[in-house]
Amino acid sequence: MGLRDQSWDGRSSVPALTRSLSRVSGGCWWHIVISAMVLDSGLQTSDRQHPACLPSCSQQRKRAPDSSRLPSRSKPLSSTHPNRGTQSIKSAGRVMPGCSATSGCSAYMGQCSWMRRSESSCTINSGSSGSRGRMRSAGSLPSISRASAEHRTPRRKNCLLVALKHCNVQEERDKFFLSNFTCDPQFEYEEPLPCTVLDKYKEASDQFLLQATRILNSVLRKYGSYETFESITGGNLLSKSQVWSRCRKYMQKECCSGEVVVQLTEDLLSQAVMSVENSRPTLSINLLGARQHWLEGMLRHEIGTHYLRSVNDAHQPWHGSEGRKQYGLRPANPTEEGLASLHSVLFRKHPYLWRAALLYYTVSRAAKGSFSELFHDLRQFVQDPSVRWEYCVRAKRGQKDTAQPGCFSKDQVYLDGILHILRHRQTINFPLLTLLGKVSYEDIEDLQRFAQLENTRIPHFMQNLDKYHSQLQHIMETNQLSDAELQQVLPA
Repeated sequence: MGLRDQSWDGRSSVPALTRSLSRVSGGCWWHIVISAMVLDSGLQTSDRQHPACLPSCSQQRKRAPDSSRLPSRSKPLSSTHPNRGTQSIKSAGRVMPGCSATSGCSAYMGQCSWMRRSESSCTINSGSSGSRGRMRSAGSLPSISRASAEHRTPRRKNCLLVALKHCNVQEERDKFFLSNFTCDPQFEYEEPLPCTVLDKYKEASDQFLLQATRILNSVLRKYGSYETFESITGGNLLSKSQVWSRCRKYMQKECCSGEVVVQLTEDLLSQAVMSVENSRPTLSINLLGARQHWLEGMLRHEIGTHYLRSVNDAHQPWHGSEGRKQYGLRPANPTEEGLASLHSVLFRKHPYLWRAALLYYTVSRAAKGSFSELFHDLRQFVQDPSVRWEYCVRAKRGQKDTAQPGCFSKDQVYLDGILHILRHRQTINFPLLTLLGKVSYEDIEDLQRFAQLENTRIPHFMQNLDKYHSQLQHIMETNQLSDAELQQVLPA
């Protein structure tokens, strides 16, 4: 049974809508609760329109703004933050305008094919063959249909994460645990596997295995175990109300209140995923990983990086697959995920790159061994069998018989991107990298003269570039990385 989509438009005093799903899996009833909420700036008016249904930005500029229809916004950047995105992008020949009610903060209105999903994996909304309530490819954003579900046009193509989703994961997990972690899972998939994608990601790399292993061992030397590291540096798990409150405050910082639906669930393999669900930008957060000191980093990853770069990309002439071909752009990754991963740990006291390093290591080992061998190998870093199971499932995505060597190598992009960005951190124009949208740092110089910077935004944590660069240096030192080493493994 698929999850039924419901959205909350801010007109009710009820803080959230809760959706529940009961399903049978391996003879047991599982009950999953997902809460969804549109986090606006607190304005609740009876005639407020949905953002996706408003006229385009050009139409907005032709008429005086109606204050009763617009969410409250921060002051324009030119007055509130005079240096925000200005000095650092002079080489582009333009100055980024302020974030006003009719320009920057409404950048997602108008053209709707602006957003692409982040490179996270999820198991949300499982078990349905229909399109309702399902996460889908973010290649386009049509206006939200007001018609009933029966008259909606079904999706033409499922997204990668749905195609790689196991439909018998709970049954295989039970068998694996009952066998004392020796019976390699035999996975089945809801839909035919995308062979071209599997071929693309079937080869793992060992290029940064030394750095990944050193990062993992440095955490263990300092904290003794990952579980201790998580408890000390992550803090306590947050309640739903605490998560929503912090999400609302963060979106106010980024001047995007009311633009993103937030879903809270316990049915994610990753900590969070930014996607498009039923034509709305949607941030799904795993409550089991929503920790006191880590949540803001996750929001910098998903909203401050993925979301803002997607919004900015919609304004650029290279937006879309044809535009990217026309301008000869490199793939957005590994820059996209590398930048987002750095932002996850940017202001931590001890910004260890643990997750990126463990994902890289896991994929490298999965390519050479079976599921059970990988599971036992990871015990040197993670004691909790449930956590190890999740890492192994990610690395073995796309395989049916996991007794065979093989991997899905996409998760190596995080550490790969991190090290590339740190290697060139002194020469990268980070505000411009964000303003240009979903582009590689290698394309900045070629694209800046074509850039359309009106109505684009940079995240609030890039306002002070001196502090930003000092934090990147702190990440280098904490993870025992040096410029000499990075220059050696990544020659110019």
